[in-house]
Amino acid sequence: MDQNLFAQKILLFFKNLKIPSPLPKGIDVLNPYLHPEAFALCEQFYNQYYADSKPRKIIIGINPGRFGAGLTGIPFTDPIKLQEVCGINNALPKKAELSADFIYRMIQAYGGPINFYKNFYFSSVSPLGFTKNGKNLNYYDDKNLTEQLLPFIHSCMTRQLNFGIDTKAAYCLGEGENFKFLSKLNAQHRFFENLIPLAHPRFIMQYKRKKLNHYIDQYIQAFHHS
Repeated sequence: MDQNLFAQKILLFFKNLKIPSPLPKGIDVLNPYLHPEAFALCEQFYNQYYADSKPRKIIIGINPGRFGAGLTGIPFTDPIKLQEVCGINNALPKKAELSADFIYRMIQAYGGPINFYKNFYFSSVSPLGFTKNGKNLNYYDDKNLTEQLLPFIHSCMTRQLNFGIDTKAAYCLGEGENFKFLSKLNAQHRFFENLIPLAHPRFIMQYKRKKLNHYIDQYIQAFHHS
């Protein structure tokens, strides 16, 4: 096993993900990497697309949700896309996830998964997700949660940059709270020279579906011109 490969660095990172401090009452952590089936799918996926040491740009979401990365461990990839587009069979419930629907349409327009993943790496401000009363919770929805997560978020970003991330530009999915938080973090720590906001896939699919092709073009233009 070559520890210098992008894939092996990612998998080691996932294996050691843990939030050190107790979370505010009623909030639970969503950690798919504790489940052997999900981790095995991650091994297949990352060894399929990231078995090299080529630098990539990072695309940063919010945090995993229950029906996408919360199941598969792979950001913006639900069990359906994992099987039908990436060719990785899985026994997970085949329920489509809105963000994954948009992302894989965009990936197809870019030139397909092989072309896309050799240039980009998806992550999130918090690589672990959260639930409250059985529903998805964003890291910024609870001020106490956000405050407690700061050291974890900083540590995760620093560790991921060591994978071989091209820091000239990064892309933030979410033009509102996620971009606001990430901009502040980047101003403090200078992770990236340039931080580019893009509309979040879930927002597009819920509220702007009629302009789907416009947003796909917007993403692809941003990726080609920065």
